[in-house]
Formats: sequence, structure tokens, C-alpha cells
Amino acid sequence: MHLRQRLRPDLSTAWATVWAMTWALAWACLLAWPAPGRAQQPAGGFPSRPVQLVVPYPPGGVVDPVARILAARLGSELGQAVIVENRAGAGGSIGAGHVARARADGHTILLHTGSGLVIQQLANRNVGYDARTDFAPVSLIVAAPYVVSSPINLPVTSLPALVEMARARPGGLFYGSAGIGSSPHLITELFNRSAGIDMRHVPYRGNGPMVNALVAGQEIQVGLDTIPGSKALAEAGRLRMLALTGTRRNAAVPGLPTVAELGFPGFEATLWLGFFLPRGTPEEIVARWHAAIGTALGEEATRGRLTDLGFDIEYSTPRQLGEQVSAELNKWDEVIRGANIRFE
Repeated sequence: MHLRQRLRPDLSTAWATVWAMTWALAWACLLAWPAPGRAQQPAGGFPSRPVQLVVPYPPGGVVDPVARILAARLGSELGQAVIVENRAGAGGSIGAGHVARARADGHTILLHTGSGLVIQQLANRNVGYDARTDFAPVSLIVAAPYVVSSPINLPVTSLPALVEMARARPGGLFYGSAGIGSSPHLITELFNRSAGIDMRHVPYRGNGPMVNALVAGQEIQVGLDTIPGSKALAEAGRLRMLALTGTRRNAAVPGLPTVAELGFPGFEATLWLGFFLPRGTPEEIVARWHAAIGTALGEEATRGRLTDLGFDIEYSTPRQLGEQVSAELNKWDEVIRGANIRFE
């Protein structure tokens, strides 16, 4: 009897110990369980607040709609709002400079055209950034060719015929652009060199006035514009589309050949867009952005909206985007020097 009385307190104590250990283990597991929506966060808790997506151009144009198509989808992937902010001015260099100087924590990202990022650096030594070293490339997004067009009243129906006319009249044909140093300006100078012709440049204050002049067919005989704008005018019988400046045909205008197809192999010049973070952004945050972008671009509805704008999807690695920037700097620097283009 005395033995049983002695055993009961020991047995009670043992059960109490077991229950205490069980509850402690349960609480430890509960505290270790990841919170909803945070399981994918890398070190540093990115993103910890809404993200600023900088578009270095005013609303409208070609970059802004791409940013707004992607922003909501990227926000869903990242678990924070992605807010598009237009920081326009100086050909895109104001917005680019803002991102180059931002904290390298992943909460500020730039969506820029390759030509805008590169040409402004070549045109302005005081631009405030170096496209090669002041950004962490994330990914190419989309690319689109320009359309080479001529007025309906010009008696040519193909690019080879236009080149033949230009060779017969050196300096007698004129092409328009959105301004000195704009992409259409440099691309047409590249074509001048490739074709061995001398069409003269007429700069306008923006692409709209250039297109109006081209449709009128009085001052200029050649102009470059995006696919949607060119296609609409061609279907209305106001312009004649001659060729695409990209490496392949485009689904929006499947019957339109490329410049390379028409006797100028290797010719290629596109409007491409890419995402850039500030230099020094941790690799795991670059990887997080890269994965989110890949998921967004892989969604059929998103791809459809981008291709409707005339773009081809061009998802890439960060390294490939960095190599693209370096190649474009070398390419357009050579064109600028060869054509003796002065930006002052």
C-alpha cells in the first residue's frame, strides 16, 4: 500500500511532463509554419512594401501600355502592388537616372527601351548613368520591328524599287524621324549604309508630325513607325508598307517581308524593352523578379495582349540582357560616328 502511494505521484509527474513536452512541440511547429503568401520570400523580406515600376516616358506611346499590362500580373506574383510611375523627360534619361540612384533593394525597377537607354548615353555625356555598369539587368520583355513605309503617291511598290530610285537620285530622297538621335533616325542611317544610298534626314518634333508629313507625301518619301500605326494607315489606303526591320516576319502583318529578306542579309533593328534594377541589387532579388516576369509572360492572356500591340515575346536571362545592352552601345556608336550625327 505504501509502495502504490509512492508510485502515484511519480506517475502523475511523468504524465504532466509528457503533456508539457507535447504542447511545447506543437507550439514550436506552429510558430515555424510559414505565413500565407510569404513562403517564397528570399532573405531580407523582399518585397516588404509596394514596388515602383518606372516608365521613363509619358503615358501613351509604346512603353506605358506594356508596363500597365504587366504590372497587375507581377503584383500577383510578388505579393505586393506594382505601381507604374511615369518619370518622363530628356529622352528617357530622367527616369533611368532615378532608378540608377535608387536603393538596391528591389523596390524600384525600370522598364526602358534599349534604344532610349543606349542612345541617350551616346548622345549626352552628362546623362548621369552608364548603361553597362549602373544597372542590374533582369530580362528582355518584348521586341517589335519598325515598318518602313512610303507615301501612296511615291511611284514605288517595294523596298528594292525604293533603293533603286535612291541610287538613281543620290541625295534626292528624304526620310523623316521623330527627331535627331531617335531610333528611326539611327535605323534609317544604318539602312543607308547597308544599301549604299544617301537619303537625307528631316527631323520632326515627335513621331506624330513625322507620320502626318509622310502621309501627305510632299516633304519626305520614307518613314519608320510601329506596326499598329503603320497597319492602320495602310489599311486605310494612306501609306504603303514596304518592309519590317526585324529578323523575322510578324504575325500582325504576316505578308510583309523583312529588310533582310529583300536583299540586305544581316540587317536588323528592333524596338525592344527590358527590365533593369539598380546596380548592386542582391542576386536573390534579381532572381525573384526574373521568375515573376517569366510567369507573367508565360500567361496566355498576357502574351495575347502584348502580341496585339505588335510585339514578340523576348524573355531572356539577365546575362543575355546585359550582352544586348553592350552590343547596342557598340552598334549605334558606330552608326553615329559613321553618319557624323551631332546631337547639339
